[in-house]
Amino acid sequence: MSRSSVETNREASHSSAAPRWQWSRMPCLAPGELYAALAARQQVFAVEQRCAFLDADGHDAHAWHLLGWVGDSGAETLAAYLRVLDPGRKFPEPSIGRVLTLPPHRGVGWGRILMIEGIARTAQVWPGHAIRIAAQQRLEAFYASLGFAIASPPYDEDGIGHVDMLREANAG
Repeated sequence: MSRSSVETNREASHSSAAPRWQWSRMPCLAPGELYAALAARQQVFAVEQRCAFLDADGHDAHAWHLLGWVGDSGAETLAAYLRVLDPGRKFPEPSIGRVLTLPPHRGVGWGRILMIEGIARTAQVWPGHAIRIAAQQRLEAFYASLGFAIASPPYDEDGIGHVDMLREANAG
């Protein structure tokens, strides 16, 4: 993919509103967009999940960021977010992480929609590569339903059980 920021409207089959997907490298995010992403990450991971960890981990500049916006133009709000680290940053494969849906948008399938979009975008940037995710153990079945298979023994990360999962390049 040659452009560093791409926006599309793909119909969300599980949601009442079609999201505007923004797929950007960090330097292409406007200050308000970056702030929305970082605030959402803090709200979900630090506050809701009560995890004391350094979210600004040095990887954001080496990642694609997928933001799902809803609402009218000029009054959009961030509904969902994930980031995809470049291969070699954390794992040999591109890796999806910081997957979140904000509270007002939960319960309507945003997590699945976000992951399907993230997998598709990752496959476009790195065709023929497997995709890795460090999944919370309670979400193993969800990620397995998207083609991921367990690739590590369970481990603790920030007080939450995790397991690495891998989605082979040829997974449906």
